[in-house]
Amino acid sequence: MAPHPMIALWRNDLLESLHTGHAVVCDEKGDIVQAWGDPDAVIFPRSSCKMIQALPLLESGAADHLTTEQRALLCASHNGAAIHVERVQAWLSEMDLGDEDLRCGQQHPADKPEAARLIKTDASPCQVHNNCSGKHAGFLLLNKHLRGDADYELLDHPVQQACKGAFEEVTEVASPTFGIDGCSAPNFATTMHGLARGMATFASATEGNSRGRAIVSLREAMALHPELIAGKGRACTELMRAMGGKVMIKTGAEGVFIAIIPEAKMGIAVKATCGTTRAAEAMIATLLIHLGHLDPAHPAALRRIGGDITNWRGTKTGELRTVDGFPI
Repeated sequence: MAPHPMIALWRNDLLESLHTGHAVVCDEKGDIVQAWGDPDAVIFPRSSCKMIQALPLLESGAADHLTTEQRALLCASHNGAAIHVERVQAWLSEMDLGDEDLRCGQQHPADKPEAARLIKTDASPCQVHNNCSGKHAGFLLLNKHLRGDADYELLDHPVQQACKGAFEEVTEVASPTFGIDGCSAPNFATTMHGLARGMATFASATEGNSRGRAIVSLREAMALHPELIAGKGRACTELMRAMGGKVMIKTGAEGVFIAIIPEAKMGIAVKATCGTTRAAEAMIATLLIHLGHLDPAHPAALRRIGGDITNWRGTKTGELRTVDGFPI
């Protein structure tokens, strides 16, 4: 099945750009409630699945002492702001480890104050500035527990094999291939249906067993600390706040977004085939509005869909709108 037209950019009365994609909404049984495009399309979930990658650590028992902030950082694609960097640095110190033990690579922070601080002090970004440093701190903690070698990011390492196992169990799809993510860890492919099914599992989990307890603790950490999941100006942080922490959402590179809706026991996965953040944010916001969880008039929603697009002088130049047939 072909990708479905979803989001259109209009400038005056001319259609300027059209975003197509795939989207799946699943219930607690993993069944498809609604879908657009191809539910069987195979994608890389990228960073949208960090909460699944955190499951082996939480289920191992090695993470029982972690704070809710540290659990949130496991799921984060953060801006590299001081609130992120300082917490990851402190966490590494707790493990008697340092920046050099990470395998995610240096990344210039997206946070403007932190970027300015580095420039003013003539300092270079560290690996803790990497948006995935929280996830990698979790990998290091699991690796200490498993007593693995230092290269925990390699595909055949016990840490990554544990992540693959959890990923296939939660999505209920045998991953057909993998890619190397921006942070150097393997990213396992799955179907759109599989990713939405996994998020529905996160939405419906209870504390009845070890996996359920791990899922609930990650879910609650995301809701408690939206500022750690992404940061100032980011859709994950702003939209979770707009929904009062009742829905957890997470971005992934190349146009992926997921939502976890515990009250409805539903999971959502979207993929913009153009790979743009603008399209994916508009798609997830549209579906959350459609399902009644996001106020379409909230400023955070209007920044993603339905609001005016303005130029540098503040003049309205266009509007992002949904295409007929999405999300009806």
